[in-house]
Parts: sequence; structure tokens; C-alpha cells
Amino acid sequence: MPSLRLHTGAFLVAALFLIRPPALSAQGRQIVWSPAEKPIVEQLRGLRGRSDTDRATATRQLALDIRRLPAGPHKEILADQLSNLATEGDPGGDALQEVATTLAQALAEQPPAAKPGEPARQYVTLAQLVRFEHVQVRVDDPQFAAAMAKLEADERSRQNAGFTLADLNGKSWSLKELRGKVVVVNFWATWCPPCRKEMPDLEELYHRFGPRGLVVLAISDEDAGKVKPFIAEHQYSYPILLDPSGKVGKEFVVEGIPKSFVYDRGGQLMAQAMDMRTRRQFLEMLAKAGLE
Repeated sequence: MPSLRLHTGAFLVAALFLIRPPALSAQGRQIVWSPAEKPIVEQLRGLRGRSDTDRATATRQLALDIRRLPAGPHKEILADQLSNLATEGDPGGDALQEVATTLAQALAEQPPAAKPGEPARQYVTLAQLVRFEHVQVRVDDPQFAAAMAKLEADERSRQNAGFTLADLNGKSWSLKELRGKVVVVNFWATWCPPCRKEMPDLEELYHRFGPRGLVVLAISDEDAGKVKPFIAEHQYSYPILLDPSGKVGKEFVVEGIPKSFVYDRGGQLMAQAMDMRTRRQFLEMLAKAGLE
């Protein structure tokens, strides 16, 4: 299983992209951005620092700017990076639709090679946008069909999950024993900025809906020595579970964080998030599990 210590919501190329200058190494080659690409690169680097309102507008415009670039591997890299950043929060349906349309176009123009037995990860990203963000794309490609099938298989694995983990106080929590409760399973880490950003909202919702049966189980694969001081400093009160072997992360097919999954009182998986969620988005997920 890929460690949860992967850069949040993105893979190695995306992580390198955010921290290196315009000439960077990707899969053993140096990228030198064109004059038309360099402004897009810089805007992508600064996207996380924008306010939520500005970020939504900038995300939509970046999708349009990338779409106007000539076909080529650089265009696919930029479209893929924007897709990973766009789901950190709530840019709105219109912006996400533009992002998905741009990624679909880039993949059609420059299809990445599939890995043995699985689609290229860019197609999985596009499939996640369609399935979890409810955008629409027209893609006639076997890799996209395989990616959608993979997500369906992943959901079946999460539906059948039955983990038992201990929290920071030594108390054991079993997902199967929480029937009758609405359960949020959240994968996170102390080093993950989007994880840290959504935690205050999870804390607020835990206090608001806890008396009505909400349980939040936040799972980290880090050592207790890193997690305990962080939780004590921020005084989060919902259960923090430790999965040092990564076994539960593998069961949930978690390949980047944060990720959240909501189960209703009957134990049915009702909502999934591919990335960071805002308070409003969490409320929408809880409503699908009957908690409003």
C-alpha cells in the first residue's frame, strides 16, 4: 500500500511541482516551462495561499488557461496538478466542472500509458471527480472505464471494512460495533496542511451532533509520539486512532490524505470525500447519512 505519508491528494510529480522552481524533474526528465506555461505554474504554486473566495475564481480561470495550451505532456501535468488542488475545499460545481473538462481534454490529447493491470493514476483522478464531485465528462477510453470500475471495487472494500483500533487513551473502537451511530472515518496526519485545516470543522460537528449519535474516528499511521502532542496542543476531543502498520488504510484503499467516509446508522457507506472538506461539505455528507 502507498503510505499515507504521500503528499496529500497528489502523487510524487504533484508534490515536486509545488516545491521546485519552473525547471523540475519528473520521472527522470527536466521540465522547462514555456512562456505561456510559466504564469500558470506560478499561480498553481500560490493557489493554497488564496482565500476560499479567490481560490474558487482562480481555479476556474486556471482550468480555462490550461485548456487553451497546445496539446502535450506539459498540459497533462498542469491539468493533473490543478485537479489535485481543486478538491481541497469547496471551489464550487462550476469550477470543478471546468477542471474536469480540462483534465479530460488533456488526457484525450496526450493519453498516459497504463500500468500493468491498472489504469494510469490521472484517469483515477478524473474518475474521482466524476463519482465524488458529480461533474460530467465525455471520455471514450478503456482506462477511464477501468478507473471507474476500480472506484466501485474500492467502495465495496470500504463497505465491508471491519477494523478495530485503539485510540490515544488505549480505548478500542470497532466499526462494526458502532451500528446505530452515524460514523465519520477520517484519514489524516499531523504533517498534512489540508488535514489540519478541516480538523476544527470536524471538532465543531462532533460537539454539535455527538449527542445525536455522531462518532468521528480519525485515523493516523504516525507514531503516538508525534500525534499526542499535536492533539494536546489543539485540544481536539474526538477519538484519534492509531494505525501504525497502515493495515486499515490499505483496507480503505487510501492513497492520499485527507480522506473521509460517512456510514449511516445501519452501517451503510453513504458518502465519500476524495480530499479536504469544508464545514458545509461535511454537513452535506452527514445529511446523506440522515443527520441534519
